[in-house]
Amino acid sequence: MTSRSIELTKKGALAFIVLFGIVSLFADMNYEGGRSVVGQYLKLLGTGAFALGLAAGIGEFAGYALRFISGTVADRTRAYWAFIIFGYILQLCSLPLLAFLRGWELAIVFLFLERVGKAVRKPANDAVLSFAANQTGTGFGFGLHEAMDQIGAFLGPVLFSMLFFTTKSGSSLSTYRTGLLLLFIPAAIAVFITVIARFLFPHPEKFEIKSNTPGIAGKGFSREYWIIVIAAGLLAMGITDFPLVGLHLKKSGTFSEEAIPLLYAGAMAIDAAAAIVFGFLYDRIGLKALAGLFAAEVFTAPLTFLGSFPMIIFGMALWGISVGTQESILKAAIADRVPEQRRAGAFGLFNMLFGLFWFSGSAVIGLLYDKRGALALVGFSVAAQTAALLVFMSLFFGKNRRAPARR
Repeated sequence: MTSRSIELTKKGALAFIVLFGIVSLFADMNYEGGRSVVGQYLKLLGTGAFALGLAAGIGEFAGYALRFISGTVADRTRAYWAFIIFGYILQLCSLPLLAFLRGWELAIVFLFLERVGKAVRKPANDAVLSFAANQTGTGFGFGLHEAMDQIGAFLGPVLFSMLFFTTKSGSSLSTYRTGLLLLFIPAAIAVFITVIARFLFPHPEKFEIKSNTPGIAGKGFSREYWIIVIAAGLLAMGITDFPLVGLHLKKSGTFSEEAIPLLYAGAMAIDAAAAIVFGFLYDRIGLKALAGLFAAEVFTAPLTFLGSFPMIIFGMALWGISVGTQESILKAAIADRVPEQRRAGAFGLFNMLFGLFWFSGSAVIGLLYDKRGALALVGFSVAAQTAALLVFMSLFFGKNRRAPARR
């Protein structure tokens, strides 16, 4: 069977999604393992909640803003693989290099570079996955990829916790640095498999089934696209990043320092299951499946920052469901509403605006927590998430609502 015939079959599309899922598994072991401890690590290096929140917000904003540029260029050049491979190299080397630093100021630079690396590769990554998912069902395709992705997001933090528990020095600065250096191993595996995928599937755009995809009238994006983008932006504004959650749990003493990465790992496991379940539902009932994402997120901050031990567990479970649906159904909804030739740019624009809201929200949340405490943080988060839910629900009261295209 020729390379072309493999690429044009549903079986080949599924193989491509699985292969990319394996790449994401090892990549997530790298950066999710690092991000599960970066809040605690930077605290040991001397940073505070506002500096951490601001740094996370700037990194996320820059990373998301750059996605519009990289996505637009990827659409024009069709050089998807160049963006993906370079982006992975930059992203996956950044967090392990934190092990060599002695001050939090320079560490923030590497956190920034990690986000830039993701910005370079992500729109092209989402576009090529959408081409393959066009044959398997967009909800299922993105959901399967997200589930495999989150296996790595689960294993990374778990391995970090095991390192804490098994080393004599416990969660000391030297143990953090050892763990960060070990992140080079999954990074190398992820890049190697990506290069293999490049030679097995040199033209992933051939997966796309040509059809009259709803999405763009004239030069603009559809009403549905913009409502999804605005609702997701408001959602991002109220999200509490896990580094700040980890800092809060360490400060409050609700969880031991060694157990915090395990909490994150549990949320990632729930993320994986949610991606499959909600992806399956999306292919059958369309945008209604997304309503669960917006409803769940309203309760995550109150439970996580104000709750008792069991309530925190439940809050992080909802947080995991929210992350899983963000990374699967939101992308599927966009892919179903934008033609193939403009999809990387559409993902990039979506991510740029998502990051703008995230940046502003992260800065406000960090400042509120430093100055007013957890209650003020929760009030802001709930207000933003409620607004996101209301905007999203307007989709069901407008005209010309579309279900996802059936495969």
